[in-house]
Amino acid sequence: MEFRHLVSFLAIADELHFGRAAGKLHLAQPSLSQHLQRLEREVGVKLVARTSHEVRLTPAGVAFQAEAKRILDQASRAVQAARDAAAGRAGTINIGYNFPAGQRILQPTLLRLNNTHPGLTAHLWERRTGPQLKGLLSGELDIGFIFGLPPTSDLRSREVLRLPLVAVVGEQHDWACREQVSFRELQNQACILFSRTQSPAMYDTIVTTAERVRISLRVAAEVDDPGATALVVTTRPLVGFASVERARRTRGPVAIPLVDPIPMLSVHVVWRPQRSKVVDALLDALDEAGPF
Repeated sequence: MEFRHLVSFLAIADELHFGRAAGKLHLAQPSLSQHLQRLEREVGVKLVARTSHEVRLTPAGVAFQAEAKRILDQASRAVQAARDAAAGRAGTINIGYNFPAGQRILQPTLLRLNNTHPGLTAHLWERRTGPQLKGLLSGELDIGFIFGLPPTSDLRSREVLRLPLVAVVGEQHDWACREQVSFRELQNQACILFSRTQSPAMYDTIVTTAERVRISLRVAAEVDDPGATALVVTTRPLVGFASVERARRTRGPVAIPLVDPIPMLSVHVVWRPQRSKVVDALLDALDEAGPF
C-alpha cells in the first residue's frame, strides 16, 4: 500500500469532488482516479461511490478514512522524530559522571539542555573514572565526566572544574580536630587507598604528591567503593582520601584539608572523536552553564 494512494483517497474524502481533490494535490484528475482504483483493488472493497451528480464515501470508505488519517499522522511523526534525532533535538544520551560532576556540573547543564532540546532524554550513570572510560570506549556511554585526562588518544576531553583533594578520618582520629594537615604528615599515618584502575588521576595525584614531598605512604587497606571507604575510616584509625565535594556531603567522616602542597584534581568532560549531534548539544549546554 503506497502512501500517495492514501493521500489521494483522503483528499477525495475531504473534498467529495474529484476535480477539487486533484487540484489540491496538484495532480491530473485521471491520475487521481487511478490512485483510487489501485487502492480499492488492494483493499478489496469499494471506498468511494461516484455518479455524475455526486461523490460520497461508502460505509467501508468512512471506516477506512479514520484509519488512513492515523497512518499518515504516524508516518509524519516518524519522519519528524527521525529528523529531530539526526539534528540532536531528540533521542537519548548516556552520561557517565563522578561525584563532583553530579554536585556541581550536571544540574545546571541538564536544565539548559532541556530548555533547548526538550525531546532529548538523558540517562545518567554515576561511576568512577575507570568504569566510565570502559563505557565510553565500548560505546555504552556517549559522554563522561572523569578525574584527569583520559589515558588514551581514542577519546577527546577538556577541563571543566578543578578542586582540592582532602583527607577523611573518623571522629576519634587524632586529626579530627585539626583545621588542616601538611601532606608530609601522612608519612606517619596508615592510609586507605583504592586500585588505580578505578580512578587513575586521583590515585596518581596522591602518589605523585607524596613523591614530591619525599614521603612514602603506608597503605594499610585498599577499598574501591567511596562509600565503603567512608565507613572504614569511621571504624579504624586510617586516613582516606576524597574530593572536597564528596567529603563535604558524606556523613560520618571528618574532612581535613591537606596543604603544603594542596593536591588538586581536575574534572574533564570526555567523548569519542566522532561526536554525535546529541553530544554536541550537551557540550553546548555545558558551555552555557559554566564556569563551575
